[in-house]
Amino acid sequence: METHLSPAIVLKTIPYGESDLLVFFFTPHHGRLKGIAKGAQRSRKRFVNCLDVFSHARLEFTPRRTGEFHLLQSGRLVDGFPDLRRDFATLSYASFMVELTEVLFPSGVVEPEMFESLCGSLARLGRGGEGEEAVIVFEIRAMALGGFGIDFEACSVCKRPYRNEGRAVFLCEAGGIACLGCRSESAIAPGIGPEAARLIRRIQEGPWEAVREEKVTEEVAGEIRPVLRMHRIRRLERELRTSRFLGT
Repeated sequence: METHLSPAIVLKTIPYGESDLLVFFFTPHHGRLKGIAKGAQRSRKRFVNCLDVFSHARLEFTPRRTGEFHLLQSGRLVDGFPDLRRDFATLSYASFMVELTEVLFPSGVVEPEMFESLCGSLARLGRGGEGEEAVIVFEIRAMALGGFGIDFEACSVCKRPYRNEGRAVFLCEAGGIACLGCRSESAIAPGIGPEAARLIRRIQEGPWEAVREEKVTEEVAGEIRPVLRMHRIRRLERELRTSRFLGT
């Protein structure tokens, strides 16, 4: 069987038996995979510090003819992002990013840009001081890559083009916006100002390198938070477990 060597982000690990470790990891060109690291609990010689959750590593693995778990041969740590564990809030943000990745990209779905987004967002989060900004940018980008971008092209009701001028209203059922002539702002149809609209569109559509460090003011974040939450729950048809720790 052919052996693969791939960049990977470790999403989750589960002890298996006395010495093995089940490893769930996300790769740019193979998508989300499951592997078994023989003897990893007893001896970490082949996997020196590279199987901790959130770690960016290069993993060597061999697909198995039967069963869903690939055989992990070895690994090399690229970046362990140790500062992601410095406090509960940062850990919660990182856990939210991982869970959203798992839900949006099940096994067999390959999206190299999502790997870049996850890796870059964990790195930004690990630098400190930008927790909420990093999560907002990541969620907007991840939802778009998963096929659930918010439609800002035109009013969902009257179809008049939206030119990022003036306020609009988010319509959860449509996954897009409506003009104020068709809908009024309310708790179930939150308003979006032009600055927030431009930010979301830029993150959804722009090159990752150009948007990965986007700044989000508190005023804009206040408008975006309810929109993202409503959109996420409606499109994913579930609430994420980790979201309860973030208040999102």
